[in-house]
Amino acid sequence: MIALDTSSLIAYLTGGGGNDVERVEDALQHHWAVLPPAVFAELFSDPKLSREIAALFKELPLLALHAGYWERVGLLRAQILQMGRKAHLADALIAQSCIDHDVPLVTRDPDFRHFARPGGLKLFR
Repeated sequence: MIALDTSSLIAYLTGGGGNDVERVEDALQHHWAVLPPAVFAELFSDPKLSREIAALFKELPLLALHAGYWERVGLLRAQILQMGRKAHLADALIAQSCIDHDVPLVTRDPDFRHFARPGGLKLFR
């Protein structure tokens, strides 16, 4: 399984290039792709989302939330903020979903690097 972040998935869908886009393509082709629930919500937040693309997103499996998830999200985010680094709530939600499932995240968003050391988030770039 490979979790896809909004940034890399949008780059893939809009014809962008890069290692992350190649990983998204591989994950989709081999049916390895999964979505953290927060990514699913971010994708559906686009008011211009087409029915075709929405259907594609709905086909992808979602990572389940484990007991204690919300507390772990808060503690992880607090740890990052205490270090003086950026920790947007949506990023913490995504990172914790991936950490809980021990699934690497494909992203082009550099802010996720803050979750790698303290939280153990695995990143594909």
